[in-house]
Amino acid sequence: MAAFCPLPGQGLQVPPERVPLPSQAMAPEDDIGLAVLAGGCFWCTEAVFARLAGVLNVMPGYVGGDPALAYYEAVCTGRSGHAEAMRIRYHPDRIGFGELLRVFFTVAHDPTQRNRQGHDIGPQYRSAIFPLDARQRALAEAYIAELDAAGVFAAPIATTIEPFSAFHPAEAYHHGYAGRNPAQPYVAGVALPKVEKLEHHFPALLRPSP
Repeated sequence: MAAFCPLPGQGLQVPPERVPLPSQAMAPEDDIGLAVLAGGCFWCTEAVFARLAGVLNVMPGYVGGDPALAYYEAVCTGRSGHAEAMRIRYHPDRIGFGELLRVFFTVAHDPTQRNRQGHDIGPQYRSAIFPLDARQRALAEAYIAELDAAGVFAAPIATTIEPFSAFHPAEAYHHGYAGRNPAQPYVAGVALPKVEKLEHHFPALLRPSP
């Protein structure tokens, strides 16, 4: 295996596959699971989670702000209160919420950056988890505490755990953007390296390539 090389700014101290799953057991989930996570530009996070076996659908959208301002131009100002987020539908018997969180923290984004991801700056790019029930909240809180206590990252985790109110799907042209535009400079330079990192460190989690 090639030497571990984190993405710039992502201060992991160990290879992603050596980051443990949450130790807190989660009660059995519903037949179809839902998770809402935010970690920077949703083109990137959607591209990562869409590669996972057991994930049925990844929907980019906006969460955490004024419903009247849940559209791209308003969210881009950083004043609408929203985060660019994704709603993940998944089969819990194939992949669980804890495994989704491990990918979220280690591959999909840098959880130590506050209100930004690299050159994407503003609260709309914040790292956040929006639990859909008490079980998800308890697991997320415990996992963040475990990762910080273990010194997995060079800096404290900045991920916030925020109340979920509503998820607003993004405009249609954002859906599957990275997959449809692999040569676009931002996609090629930011999104696809995250997908490659997932493929390198977590091959057992991948769905077959199309």
